[in-house]
Amino acid sequence: MEITFYKYQGTGNDFVMIDDRSESFDASDLKLVSKLCDRKFGIGADGLILIRNREGYDFEMIYFNADGTQSMCGNGARCAVAFSAFIGIVGEKTNFLAIDGPHEAVINKGLVHLLMGEVEGIEKKADDFFVDTGSPHHIRLVENVANYPVFDEGKSIRYNDSYLPAGTNVNFIEPIAADEIFVRTYERGVENETLSCGTGVTAAALVFGKDLKAAEIKINTLGGKLSVKFTSKAYGGFTDIWLIGPAQQVFSGKINI
Repeated sequence: MEITFYKYQGTGNDFVMIDDRSESFDASDLKLVSKLCDRKFGIGADGLILIRNREGYDFEMIYFNADGTQSMCGNGARCAVAFSAFIGIVGEKTNFLAIDGPHEAVINKGLVHLLMGEVEGIEKKADDFFVDTGSPHHIRLVENVANYPVFDEGKSIRYNDSYLPAGTNVNFIEPIAADEIFVRTYERGVENETLSCGTGVTAAALVFGKDLKAAEIKINTLGGKLSVKFTSKAYGGFTDIWLIGPAQQVFSGKINI
């Protein structure tokens, strides 16, 4: 069987994108998902995304990590919006479904603005923090994040007994201005550092700006720049959380499976 695919990236977080409105792709074949995401024996990506029809929404995003597991992916969702605009099923605004529920998005001046789900609060974990932004994220503030051992420390926390059995993503952040941070992420499902993680930078922005009533936090990642806007609820938690950044098509092709 031959399938047409597109490769997208959002600040270096890259995805195999498939228009699967015909539902011809076997989404239960997780070995196939992993093979397509393999950087030596497949197309190569941090994850794979199927775009499908869903009643009541412009589309549904079916997201897989590179190992075949599923979760919410912020950068993946922004790329899914850009791809759906490319194939003509959405315009500048869209309402779509992901694994964590409905989302809205707006495309404006080449940037995709994605409305994330509300966050109920931030959990303190000794000197660190934990936030669920559709995917679980452990947050640690560090100095000199550019030279921090992200892989080793991230892997240790990801497999910590307190996060079993599912594990967690791990984000290391360094403040660089009153409204700006640098974020590096060890991502579960990829089992390595990724150049960017949308749900991760969202979690990091909330931790960094948790004492503010409203904010727009600038995010630097190894793959580029993003920003996160949010409003704090009166009695804890966050609402109106927007993840904002570029999403670009890299190439397209065909592959026999």
